[in-house]
Amino acid sequence: MNRSLWIAATGMEAQQTNIDVISNNLANVNTVGFKKSRADFQDLLYQNIKVPGSASSATSQVPTGIQLGHGVRPVATQKIFNQGSFQQTGNSLDLAIEGDGFFKVTQPDGTTAYTRSGAFKLNSEGQIVTSDGYSLDPSLTIPTDTTSLSISADGILSIRQAGATTTTQVGNIEIGRFVNPAGLQAIGKNLFLETPASGGVIAGTPAQGGFGTITQGYLEMSNVSVVEEMVNMIIAQRAYEINSKAIQTSDEMLQTANNLRR
Repeated sequence: MNRSLWIAATGMEAQQTNIDVISNNLANVNTVGFKKSRADFQDLLYQNIKVPGSASSATSQVPTGIQLGHGVRPVATQKIFNQGSFQQTGNSLDLAIEGDGFFKVTQPDGTTAYTRSGAFKLNSEGQIVTSDGYSLDPSLTIPTDTTSLSISADGILSIRQAGATTTTQVGNIEIGRFVNPAGLQAIGKNLFLETPASGGVIAGTPAQGGFGTITQGYLEMSNVSVVEEMVNMIIAQRAYEINSKAIQTSDEMLQTANNLRR
């Protein structure tokens, strides 16, 4: 009887984790470049009271046995890197990657981070940076007399300067991809870090060798579906409620046993 109390408790804890993941997805429904997460679960250790296949007589075997599980546990939260929808902004520094790849940015400590958020700006030195001031890798600087800039699908940055009739190429945007992007470490600020699970970064040029293309004047929005997350929330809520009912039922059965009289 006590076993059922602990089993149901693991179910409630697991569904609390599930709700935490769903809540974070919903909180970031309007976050540019955000990728939703999914909670994965495993069943726990089984107590083999009667092992399947054990002998029941000299000539027969037990076909199924008796195995009692001990509940559930969260085993992973996986990022889902499906393409988000595009939103047109008309801003020349808003970029979206259509397909596989991440923008590379340099953090203050010199390490490289990766992002799908292409909401870039210019800093006081004319460098293209993120909203937190992290520059693109490799760094790109726009001259102060630039009147217009364009970025091609393969990442070539061209500008037109005051008084000029032609454009000038001032650099290229490089992107990176990973064998296992779900293994990247999310650190907030729309950034990811390389890990042993993700594999090393494969750097390349947009629109070449399987890399995605860059679209200027657009942003990739969150890939969170509000309807899907609301359905998942209802399922998690009901699962939490059912596990609480199992605890209540076990408690009532224990109460009945305690109230037995001779």
